[in-house]
Order: sequence, then structure tokens, then C-alpha cells
Amino acid sequence: MTTSAQNQPKVTKSDEEWRAQLSPEEYAVLRQAGTERPWTGEYVDTKTTGVYTCRACGAELFRSETKFDSHCGWPSFYEPTSADNVVLREDRNHGMVRTEVLCGTCHSHLGHVFEDAPQTPTGDRYCINSVSIRLEPAQG
Repeated sequence: MTTSAQNQPKVTKSDEEWRAQLSPEEYAVLRQAGTERPWTGEYVDTKTTGVYTCRACGAELFRSETKFDSHCGWPSFYEPTSADNVVLREDRNHGMVRTEVLCGTCHSHLGHVFEDAPQTPTGDRYCINSVSIRLEPAQG
């Protein structure tokens, strides 16, 4: 299944522009589909209410209401704020078949989604790298 952010203007930058904007760790994950080490990301245990946006382009991706403790070592959400906010594509790297999650606006790598969370309303676990997202705390 592939979706795209239809209501957002697309963000397209050269490799040079991405390298200038992002830290080396952000670039490795967001633009080269890398993965941060488990249990090291700043949002693994965060309970703050707010909106999670793409660290590369600022597009809204997830809301704290859909974040849950999956005990996998990365922040987990059971659904994006809108299906159009992410792109899902098959990933056959590392000898397995998974579903990669990309930002629908800039196509940066966010993580993977797995259908292994029966404790959630959707059954999905969007396993997202902290370095690929930024939390904008709710006002008030």
C-alpha cells in the first residue's frame, strides 16, 4: 500500500542541501534509511502531549494520543495523523520483508510499520526513529 501527502506541498532538495540542513546522524537516518540504536532516542519514553513532525521538513506526522509503550526500543505510534502524511513502501533489505514508513511530504525515512500490536485500536506499530521526528508540545 502506498499513500502520499496530497494536501502538502512536496519538499525536494538536493543531497547537498539535505547534508547542510541535517546533522550527520539525522542525515544517516532520514536520507539514507539508517536506524538509531534501540533505547537511545530522545522520545522512547516521552509522555508529553503534542504533535510529532518530520525533522527534515516539519510536516505533521503523529499525535501523542496515538503513542504507546511497545517496549521495542523506539517511539511507537498506532496511526499517523492522516494516511496522506506518510508513504508506505515494501522494504526487502537485510533479508526480510518489512514496510518502510516515509514522510509523505519530503520522502525522508522515518522507520517501519508492523502489524503486531493487538493492544492498539489499529493493530499497527509504527516504529519510528526519534532522530527523524520532532515533538511540538501542546500549548497550555
